Amino acid sequence: MQRYIIVRGFHALITLFAISIIIFALTRATGDPTDVMLPPEATIDEVQRLRDYWRLDDPLHIQYLIYVGNVFSGNLGESVKWPGKTAGELILQRMPATIKLTVVAMVVSVSLALPLGILTAVKKDTFWDVGGKIFALLGQAVPNFWLGIMMVWILAVHWDLFPTSGKGDGGWDGIHHLILPAFALGAFNLAAGLRLSRSAMLDVLDSEYVKMARVKGLPEWIIIWKHCLRNAALVPLTYFGIQFAGLITGSVITETVFAYPGVGLLAIEAIRSRDFQVVQSVVVVFAFIYVLVALLVDILYAYLDPRIRLT
Repeated sequence: MQRYIIVRGFHALITLFAISIIIFALTRATGDPTDVMLPPEATIDEVQRLRDYWRLDDPLHIQYLIYVGNVFSGNLGESVKWPGKTAGELILQRMPATIKLTVVAMVVSVSLALPLGILTAVKKDTFWDVGGKIFALLGQAVPNFWLGIMMVWILAVHWDLFPTSGKGDGGWDGIHHLILPAFALGAFNLAAGLRLSRSAMLDVLDSEYVKMARVKGLPEWIIIWKHCLRNAALVPLTYFGIQFAGLITGSVITETVFAYPGVGLLAIEAIRSRDFQVVQSVVVVFAFIYVLVALLVDILYAYLDPRIRLT
């Protein structure tokens, strides 16, 4: 088991290393940040002083080594767009809003996907089953940015049921602002979780112990909610566990559509300003969260099923 954990941890480190190189190269390929940081009338001396301050004239490998050293020391670098603030401070300032949005989106996804999946499995080949499969297909096919725009246009602009942005002031006002972005963010997971719940439930309903329980005369609701759900819920809940990190890292588009003040919107603002330090830091933090959750799930699988360690 220890060897399995060491190997998986080494793979996680290699993944983070590769991601850091890719994002470092891509941010440099967008252009010279001095074009954004200085006005058009800036003199050559002002441009050179800025380049010397940010060490933009150093070779790329030197810049990368400096960046990696800063990351290991906990210094993610100073922001270009927000003077006086470090990238770490900006991320910590915005992260609670992103986590709040992710938690609400996950709660909406799980609370709807599991009962709908069970309903469509129990009512197989009925109207409920057909409707559930159509909903799952559309939910996985529709892009979340398009869904968010349509929700804003119909529910917020035309019907005036919800605010058009995700900026709330706390309390019910904050929850009211979270409903649309949370549903748009969790729509794909809702659809995928519904399909997984239905498939897992169908497999359990055809098992021998369920047939035996019916022969014994147990009520159908006890068979479904006590015996079947306990075994069928493992697959969709494991999927939702992995996707929790996916929702955090995938919140960029949703936060941009709804002007939600989270880390995703911070990344977009930093990209527009060519703020290398913030962009790199956001991507590395997102990658670390995703890789860490994937590593924990792999280890959990190894404890639950020892056969995985042998492969």
